[in-house]
Amino acid sequence: MNGPPQIVVLDRLLLGESANPSPEKILAGIPRARVSNQYSDASRQFFCGIWTSTNGKWRVRYSEHEFCVILEGRLRIESAGGERHDLRAGDAFVVPAGFDGTWEVTEPCKKWYAIFEPA
Repeated sequence: MNGPPQIVVLDRLLLGESANPSPEKILAGIPRARVSNQYSDASRQFFCGIWTSTNGKWRVRYSEHEFCVILEGRLRIESAGGERHDLRAGDAFVVPAGFDGTWEVTEPCKKWYAIFEPA
């Protein structure tokens, strides 16, 4: 036993590692993304951290549930059915598992993310 669970304080300044969209998913621009995963539970189903990206647009299909808080920048998320959300610093939202559509970073963006990936 490793003792009782401990609070994990997240660092919004970490640079992280490259997490660019796959080239075949990119629809516009040359987005450069980075991810700094800062916590994972023992099951590896829940994790969170910081994500950043430069401008660009790419296709997404979610198998996970993601909670996001935009810290900097602007982005547009559009479902395959045409529902569009323009989001900016201060906005919080959830992308549910099963979502299919596009992400478009229109102003360099930084967000907190918390992801649950069902087993």
